[in-house]
Amino acid sequence: MYALLDGNNFYVSCERVFRPSLRGRPVIVLSNNDGCAIARSNEAKALGIAMAEPWHQVRQRLGDAGVVALSANFTLYGDMSSRMMSLAAGLGPAQEIYSIDECFVDLGGLRGDLRARAQRLRERIHQWIGVPSCVGIAPTKTLAKLANHIAKDAERRPGHSYPAGLAGVCDLGTLPPSDLDALLALTDVGEVWGIGRRLGAQLREAGVANVLQLRALDPALARRRWSVVVERTVRELQGQPCVALDDQPGPRKEVSCTRAFGVAVDTLAPLEEAVSEYASRAAFKLREDGSAAAQVLTFIHTNPFRRWEKQYSRAATVPLRRPSAETGPIVQAALRGLRQVWKPGFRIHKAGVILLDLQDAAVQQGELALEAEPGGRPRERLAQALDQINDRWGRGTLQVASAGLGGEARSWTMKQQWRTPHYTTSWDDLPVAHAG
Repeated sequence: MYALLDGNNFYVSCERVFRPSLRGRPVIVLSNNDGCAIARSNEAKALGIAMAEPWHQVRQRLGDAGVVALSANFTLYGDMSSRMMSLAAGLGPAQEIYSIDECFVDLGGLRGDLRARAQRLRERIHQWIGVPSCVGIAPTKTLAKLANHIAKDAERRPGHSYPAGLAGVCDLGTLPPSDLDALLALTDVGEVWGIGRRLGAQLREAGVANVLQLRALDPALARRRWSVVVERTVRELQGQPCVALDDQPGPRKEVSCTRAFGVAVDTLAPLEEAVSEYASRAAFKLREDGSAAAQVLTFIHTNPFRRWEKQYSRAATVPLRRPSAETGPIVQAALRGLRQVWKPGFRIHKAGVILLDLQDAAVQQGELALEAEPGGRPRERLAQALDQINDRWGRGTLQVASAGLGGEARSWTMKQQWRTPHYTTSWDDLPVAHAG
């Protein structure tokens, strides 16, 4: 048996923990540069605000509806996610963190009432960190994901489509076959994990409109007509586990840091600052993973939505002399790539650095000591010291000089007009309670 725990409207819920006045109000969290809605409260969904709908359209359409828009606060969400996942790990012997707000838990070998166990976990998470959640339980991961959808929808819209008794926690493994069939028949095929919009349209054209009809397909036919992924999905819906729990994810194949600018950039100097910072952040991620990169890709492009402006998009890959996770060589390579692709006369909207050809940092490439460094590897110790200082005193306390000294005032930084404080990770942002 598997369980899927999901934080409800996670980004919005994290904000409401520290701003209770937002409860009951339509709230959306916006993407980078305050562009599109990437999280919506139930009240915002009831107003018809769609995922990824641009904020300027929401403002024009619902100007008097009292919608509260917040800039994304990923530092807060990441910390709250770590707290939630540490609690969710107690549900079973093994855990796979699937996304910032979702995790699978292996319930194999557990006895007793799994639904009651999951309900106690939900209550603990809500009491300890303030985030509401739902749990789906089933014999396969695909069915657990579907059970989670049923639990969330039954809680958000009681009695609308699913029985109210399935709200919060839905255990498909305990339902009679007739009840399970009825639930699957009520559920659109597009709600199945791995069935995207295009594939869902193809299935509907073939007469497969709901999950019950998808489960009834012959797996071999599903593979011949669509793909091995659809075959695997059908088998999982039939109760045959085909997707194992990945409790030890493999190493990443690439590490990246990319951002859209708050204001378009048309000169080289601010681009060099941005690329230097992005390369520094990517190098830090690399060291966290214990990896080293052999190549550094730098890209820039204009805003494709501003079609009346001249368009430009280029990328360059610069190989490192030897694989490295040190900030200095990676920043130097990224700037070299930037200068290769930079061309004046264009308003650059986005830039990024991607580290490629990754390998285990413990595997060192040997070479002649043409640049011998007395006392071991001072550059590696410098990178460690940089990480330790920034970890203790906050990101950006120390940085490479080419990233500039303007801090948040730099012209290319993202627009985050409505970002809330880093309540849980910054001493300066700790909420202060005043006696009433």
